[in-house]
Amino acid sequence: MHKTLLILSLLAALPLLSGCSGGPDRAAREYRELIKQHIYGDYKDMFRQPSGIALKYPYITPGSKQYDAVLWDWDSWLSDIALRQTLADVGTEADRQEALVYEQGCVLNYLAYTSPEDGYMPMVLSADTDPGKIRPADIHATNMHKPCLAQHAAFLVQQADGDAGWLHEGYPRLQAFLRNYHDHHRHAATGLYYWQDDLAIGVDNDPSTFFRPKGSSASIYLNCLMYKELRAMSYLGGRLGLGDAAALYAAQADSLRDAVREYCWDEKDGMYYSCDLNLLPFTGEPQYIFGTQMVLHAGAPRDYPCLIQRIGCWTGFMALWAGIATPEQARRMVRENLLDERTFCSPYGVRTLSRLEKMYNVRATHNPSNWQGPIWGISNYMVFRGLADYGFTKEARAMAEKTVALFGEDLKKEGALHEYYDPETGAPVMNKGFQNWNYLVLNMIAWLEGRPVVREF
Repeated sequence: MHKTLLILSLLAALPLLSGCSGGPDRAAREYRELIKQHIYGDYKDMFRQPSGIALKYPYITPGSKQYDAVLWDWDSWLSDIALRQTLADVGTEADRQEALVYEQGCVLNYLAYTSPEDGYMPMVLSADTDPGKIRPADIHATNMHKPCLAQHAAFLVQQADGDAGWLHEGYPRLQAFLRNYHDHHRHAATGLYYWQDDLAIGVDNDPSTFFRPKGSSASIYLNCLMYKELRAMSYLGGRLGLGDAAALYAAQADSLRDAVREYCWDEKDGMYYSCDLNLLPFTGEPQYIFGTQMVLHAGAPRDYPCLIQRIGCWTGFMALWAGIATPEQARRMVRENLLDERTFCSPYGVRTLSRLEKMYNVRATHNPSNWQGPIWGISNYMVFRGLADYGFTKEARAMAEKTVALFGEDLKKEGALHEYYDPETGAPVMNKGFQNWNYLVLNMIAWLEGRPVVREF
């Protein structure tokens, strides 16, 4: 009887994994070629010349009319990774030289508005930006540029065989930027970095941060970005001959990795989560309680610095992309979370929020864009990249094939890509013509076809 029950339970579990860890090749040659044809002939639409009075250098825009003449922080960085894959696939040396000014301009435009004293860096610039109004009244009360500019610069330096000469003047501003984060966006008790609020965090309505109290969210997404940013700063310092700076940022990266492993890993669920910092301090001050003077909680004051947020967000998988997860943690994350069709695994990639969460929805929204379930090209890509790096080749292939099928179907039916998609049907949700990090599908295709793959720093 017990054997029968065991067999039945194992059979019942098979559908849970089969649709997410492999299966037939859905990345048909037709879709691959359709995607290549679309992007190879379209990528220069993201190029913009200096415009208005704020954007002093050429730059890359995410694409589509909604984002015209706007320079966004992590968008321009990730679009550039895809751009380099295009240039590796079909570009000439003249094409690469033409693109370089737009690539470096993304970094230089932001450095032009980064204070070398306080390190404040804006997260978005547009043609109609008033340079005199870029800085908020209190630069430490809200978010600034995501920690990815050093990664963008390091990527370009790596692509140029280590030549960092163009960053000599800008590196001190990057250092000031990281000091600002360290001194004003970092929780001393845990060593984790936190968002000041939910303004333009990139994953707009991630419930771990969305509509939460100020300074309360030690986002796993933010901390994974910061870990890679510190690694990039160390690399750049080495290329510029600044050994002390390189050593400092390497040590800070190691310290942050250890903090993320200590506070964000949940052994119970086998998953990385964000942390809640919104805890009252223990003051030790006496007060009258029931007519008697005493120190409340004096016998057992709080001795933990944060609370884990068990909210199933795709951002937990960024611990794979960043290289923070241990091999055993990675195995559990994939088997117990990523491959579960009840939560993250969908026919078209990774749901941005677990389907079991109360907040799960896939409706079209703007301001904020919806990250509470829909499929995004960038989340599929980052999960794919982490899977490949940790040796989950079968799962990485499945993620790449799903993404190719998703975009191939969209191009075949609509003639364009969209910003995000329904996880069950693959139907586009909104913003037709979106380019941006969707073009990272080319990097996936190169990997599927065994060709040289351009990847971020």
